[in-house]
Amino acid sequence: MREPTPNPMPLPIEGPQVDAPDGKSSATPFASAMPPSSTMSRPAIDCRQERGPFDIVGDVHGCADELMTLLARLGHDVRMAYGPSGPHVTVTGTSRRRLVFVGDFVDRGPRSPDVLRIAMALVAHGRALAVPGNHDVKFRRWLEGRQVKISHGLERTVEQMAGEGEPFRSDLRAFVLSLPHHLRLDGDALVVAHAGIEEQMIGDDGGATRSFCLYGDTDGGKDANGLARRYHWAAHYRGTASIVYGHTPVDAVDWVNNTLCIDTGCCFGGRLTALRWPERTLVEVPARAEYAKALRPFGHPPVREKTV
Repeated sequence: MREPTPNPMPLPIEGPQVDAPDGKSSATPFASAMPPSSTMSRPAIDCRQERGPFDIVGDVHGCADELMTLLARLGHDVRMAYGPSGPHVTVTGTSRRRLVFVGDFVDRGPRSPDVLRIAMALVAHGRALAVPGNHDVKFRRWLEGRQVKISHGLERTVEQMAGEGEPFRSDLRAFVLSLPHHLRLDGDALVVAHAGIEEQMIGDDGGATRSFCLYGDTDGGKDANGLARRYHWAAHYRGTASIVYGHTPVDAVDWVNNTLCIDTGCCFGGRLTALRWPERTLVEVPARAEYAKALRPFGHPPVREKTV
């Protein structure tokens, strides 16, 4: 068995400094990536022309307060106002960096609809790109009226959606459908996928690749807690593109074979983490509370034996 190669030095964690303002508020320096309506279509996987710099945000899982705090530290401030027509998000940050979300916007935390409002506003203003997480896809299936098991935090999102009208629900369905399962960025130096991706899958949009991007390396079995059994796919990765992903909460954010997991379990009382690329520095904010109980300890899953 090949052991994963960790980064020999811990990643530096930045202080609260942000980019210098350019005198603008809600105006965006980027062209809109997609319109904020049901006309959104899935963007291309191939975004190699997007050179950054990027701020890549880990799994949010309904933690809207922590997300807004992290965005402010990164210079991507947003404001949320509540009026007769419902909540409205205004993008006020002046950073010229592009945000990238690794998915899992919903479930477990206290404000999943607001997290989605923030993400949709940032994408609509051209400030952000995103990939979906497995929780987002399951939530979309619920929105479509399909049969899904209401568990693992979805019950909280369903409860929070009780007062939301059909126009918002329609936009949510379209938003999740519009997201590619992985993104090739910075001339192929960087790939973002929710649960990771194997080297030979990069650029492919087939069913096996989509499944891997959402769920990682699994064998269809369950662990002692009834959760899908996962394996540490990054232990076998030898590609030249840096892979940034989430999905599996970890205590320590360390490079393993040119891959980095930035899910630090905010919804479980951990942290919400962003990676600044290409600087490879971290910006983190602590969770305000433990919103859900983790059913397994933080850390990478076991390494799967590879057959020759």
